[in-house]
Amino acid sequence: SLMKKVVTIGGGSGSFVLLNGLKKYNLQISAIVNMFDSGGSTGKLRDEFGILPTGDIRRCLLALSSDNGDKTLRELFSFRFKEDSSFGGHSFGNLFLTALTQITGNEIKAIKKAEKILNVRGKILPVTTNNSNLCAELENGKIIFGETNIDIPKHDGNLKIKRVFLEPEAKAFYEAVDAIKEADLIVTGPGDLYTSIIPNMLVTGISEAISQSKAKKVFVCNLMTKFGETNNFKASDFIKIITRYVGIKFDFVVCDNTTLDREILERYSEENAERVICDMEEIKKLNVRILIADVAKQSGLLRHDSDKLAEVLIGLI
Repeated sequence: SLMKKVVTIGGGSGSFVLLNGLKKYNLQISAIVNMFDSGGSTGKLRDEFGILPTGDIRRCLLALSSDNGDKTLRELFSFRFKEDSSFGGHSFGNLFLTALTQITGNEIKAIKKAEKILNVRGKILPVTTNNSNLCAELENGKIIFGETNIDIPKHDGNLKIKRVFLEPEAKAFYEAVDAIKEADLIVTGPGDLYTSIIPNMLVTGISEAISQSKAKKVFVCNLMTKFGETNNFKASDFIKIITRYVGIKFDFVVCDNTTLDREILERYSEENAERVICDMEEIKKLNVRILIADVAKQSGLLRHDSDKLAEVLIGLI
């Protein structure tokens, strides 16, 4: 078909923002989703029902659901029960996906049904259908088990992460591999480096597919560093680490140059997070083209702006 094929790789709120902007264009979108979330509502359901993590799938379904569809459905999918209720802190969307998985017999069928119900533009593809956990080895040799313990460190967050790995190893879901191979554009990020982005690439078959793909490969750089994962990182550090893990070569990196409010920066610095600097000289040495654009949105939280980001990416196709 003549529709351009875009694959996004990530998880968390970064994927949500990215997909929300891309769906407004006439594209064939495949969102490849991280399957290693182990905290909160998702973690409880995962432990109790032995199903794949639903949180990032729910976010992607929501991001790609039709804007002119029923608002009620979208609201339902983002609805979360109070912590002290018998549905303690569960999100309705996660419960819905858990029920659908039990009805249809597997996660893939459940996702396809949910795509229909929510009138989703595009495909949501789990990176793997294997049940696997993310682990990290810190610079002092200590092993941290489970995504949530890396994401929200209970250890000293000043310790660098030496490597992350999957336990047990996981194999790529074949539809995700096919989507990567056929893509015109592959977008990685924004998202937490070690808990949202790299885990996808540790899945056997994914990095190979990315390397073989003829697509243009773009990294959307994070706006802020994250304590416990990317302390003091500059843009080139993200690229170097992803390349080291997966040997993929990015063609482009998108860096933001919005002037940020001082209050926002101060609030972030309380969480030991600071602005990611676009160190152009270092990036050029890596042979990656830099796209600098005003792609951030400041509303209490700092996020990428869906529409501005999509516009920059569409320019590459």
